[in-house]
Amino acid sequence: TEVLQLYRSLLRVARHFCDYNIREYSKRRTIDAFRDNKNLTDPSQLSAAFSDGKAQLEVAKRQALVYSLYAPKVKSIMDIKPS
Repeated sequence: TEVLQLYRSLLRVARHFCDYNIREYSKRRTIDAFRDNKNLTDPSQLSAAFSDGKAQLEVAKRQALVYSLYAPKVKSIMDIKPS
């Protein structure tokens, strides 16, 4: 259940990125990492992967906050008014 909570938390944090490319990269990286580690059976490898995931979650939270502080004023090129 903790692994599933970590997975959901990482995907939830990915939604907070303003930039589409960063948001999709974060989602793809999360899904790929969990897919790569789904067959781990060694307890030491499992705990290492889990702790790495928790560290990545903290990094993603900080980055989402920083990106939201310095987000561009225009969300889309279509929002720019011709002069």
